[in-house]
Amino acid sequence: MATLSPASQYQDPVAKTGLTAASAASTRDPRLDFFRGIAMFIILLAHTPGNLWTRWIPARWGFSDATEMFVFCSGMASAIAFGKVFQNRGLALGSARICFRVWQVYWAHIGLFFATLTVLLLLPHLGFELRDYVRQLNLPPFINNVEGNLIGLLTLTYVPNYFDILPMYLVILAMIPLMMALSRIHPFVALGACVVIWAGGNMELLELVGREDVTPLQLPAQLWFEEGRNTRPWFFNPFGWQLCFFTGFALMIGWLPQPPVNKLLVGLALVVVIASFLFSSVGLRQFDWQPEWWDDIRKWLRGVRRDMGPLAIKTDFGLFRFIHMLALAYLAWSLVGERGK
Repeated sequence: MATLSPASQYQDPVAKTGLTAASAASTRDPRLDFFRGIAMFIILLAHTPGNLWTRWIPARWGFSDATEMFVFCSGMASAIAFGKVFQNRGLALGSARICFRVWQVYWAHIGLFFATLTVLLLLPHLGFELRDYVRQLNLPPFINNVEGNLIGLLTLTYVPNYFDILPMYLVILAMIPLMMALSRIHPFVALGACVVIWAGGNMELLELVGREDVTPLQLPAQLWFEEGRNTRPWFFNPFGWQLCFFTGFALMIGWLPQPPVNKLLVGLALVVVIASFLFSSVGLRQFDWQPEWWDDIRKWLRGVRRDMGPLAIKTDFGLFRFIHMLALAYLAWSLVGERGK
């Protein structure tokens, strides 16, 4: 079978199973299904107020969280879903397939917004006493300025709180034809472009070496607000998060080889995970063990975490989040074995 990668030295992991290209997209990988399902379950817990399980979500234990898990797995799933179209039908039809998917995601986002807004406005009239979700989701500006923010909603320049995930996914999907075209030169050209785009979204890193007021590559989330309140960017910057997505995409499509399982890499990944735990938002307090001598250490660790700034930021997918995600992914992949056996 021809590989999904145009470079013969890179092998499609699906091809190694002996499956045909036609059946590859319909083949279920239990590892991918399991971790995508776990990620969705964790995200549900993380956004459900008042439950003790939120103390145990990954975000409390290190730099990365279930968002990285979901985006990384989405990249792998997209390689399976769209890779063979580019391989068998060419760049033009592959791009058309992506455009259709982007169109679907766009209208899913618009429909979800109006469905959510309608439900939140209706529930109080039905006697439900809820917290002010309308204000929590940043919906009053839309209600108070429908004309301006309707334009913003349809052009994705007004993105309310918690509505960032589908717009981010939409923009990243739109990058796939570009990456597939660049991969025809060499897969590393496509991966290099991903790194350059990520760097554009993380230009605030330059502030760590003395430069000030560096503006990263971002998209506006409330462009139609009054002056002074119209500078908030999308919470999930697609130019940063595409690196997480295309890392999974590259591993599944064969642009990157499968990493070997050995004690050195496992040990290195464990060091990264343990070091990240020390700078997490939980630490030893999670176990109700907080001796006095630990207070000064804890205060120092929190100070270091604040000084990390853009290295650990979630909005732009900071470098430390990427490293932590790779370490967790490698450990999980090593533990589950080939096809999860």
